[in-house]
Amino acid sequence: MQTQNRLLDDFARLMTDAAGAAQGMRREAETIMRAQFERLLRDMDVASREELEVLRDLVATLRTQNDALTARVAALEAALQASRTPGAKTSKPPAA
Repeated sequence: MQTQNRLLDDFARLMTDAAGAAQGMRREAETIMRAQFERLLRDMDVASREELEVLRDLVATLRTQNDALTARVAALEAALQASRTPGAKTSKPPAA
């Protein structure tokens, strides 16, 4: 009877050690994978959140300027077209 208990105790200890080793290997694999993923992102030159926010603000400013310039060009084209129509007063184009 003593032999069976000892055998079961040894088997339980072996399983506990195996589970601990498996957890250790899992943690090590996660660490290695995380390091590889971070290296891959660094090598891919991915933009950071701060860089994206700066770019978003820059694009918004440029879009506003583009809209203003588009309106100005449309006004200048309308003035040019009006000055070219027959019977229209000839006047100097607006100063830019």
